[in-house]
Amino acid sequence: MLKKIFIIFILSILFCCTNIKESNQLTIYTYDSFSWIQKSLVPYFEKSHNCKIKVVLFDSTSGILTRLKLEKDNPQADIAIGITPTMLAQSKKDNLFDKYKSPKLENIKDVSLIFDKDHFTTPYDYGALAVLYNTDKIKKAPTNFNDFFRHKKSLLIQDPRTSSTGTDFLLWTIALHRNNWKEFWLSFKGSVLTSTTGWSESFAKFESGEAPMMISYATDNAYSIHNYGSSTYNLVIPGGKAFLQIEGVSIVKGSSQAFLAKKFIDFMLSDMFQKEIPLNQWMFPVTDTELPEVFSHALHPKQTVSIPLTEIEDNLNQWLIDWEKIMVED
Repeated sequence: MLKKIFIIFILSILFCCTNIKESNQLTIYTYDSFSWIQKSLVPYFEKSHNCKIKVVLFDSTSGILTRLKLEKDNPQADIAIGITPTMLAQSKKDNLFDKYKSPKLENIKDVSLIFDKDHFTTPYDYGALAVLYNTDKIKKAPTNFNDFFRHKKSLLIQDPRTSSTGTDFLLWTIALHRNNWKEFWLSFKGSVLTSTTGWSESFAKFESGEAPMMISYATDNAYSIHNYGSSTYNLVIPGGKAFLQIEGVSIVKGSSQAFLAKKFIDFMLSDMFQKEIPLNQWMFPVTDTELPEVFSHALHPKQTVSIPLTEIEDNLNQWLIDWEKIMVED
């Protein structure tokens, strides 16, 4: 009898230890171009916090929200990386994230980057939208958005219903034109060759020569020069007033690893993490981390426009409906 009790006791300990080991795993949902964190940052955090990290990659940021909604009653992720203001506005309706005010927020160089004052999302990088154009085909860059009217079927954009870049471009035009944005789009759509599901698809079409211009990011020239030594492309911010795409990280509501999730968010605001963003993410770090020399080839906008998060929450769905109606009209 004592022998049986001893065996059961040992098995119970082993079972508990196994469960502890399995439960000490942080699961991250993010988009595929963020996979670079698995090279050194993830192993460092695993070693520092005696845990395991599972990174699940998605083709688009919209796919992350879709999965989180499906898993709402049984969360499989602990952290979601790549949350923009528009994504946060959509997530609040489904109550997908928990609040967390990181003590490392003091590292952020500009408080305006903290777009969510309720702290459901913590910013970690940002970048300005810009128009990328082929200098062999476009000799005179559009100085404002009205200049696009003379370039028929020449621009690639991303669909705001499936792409965070596309959504932010729509918000950029709304921020500039406000109550007249629909009238602007009725004229502007003649410049659009097509809208793609995401940035990668647009860039593939752009590189293959399907269109001489596309909506992209102000760091594209820095990327080209860093990787290829030169660039036949150039960038312009029409009108000089840029729209910033800010990306954040959120804790999934119902996470069983809230402690590790908070520690990872703190880690993302550390100098070690932030200094890896420019040459991997091709965005600007949110802290005062020194930028690589090649970022002198990126556009650094002096003026920006924005839309308050509360206004996005109240109007985004209707804006998307209106945009769809405009783009499908003959």
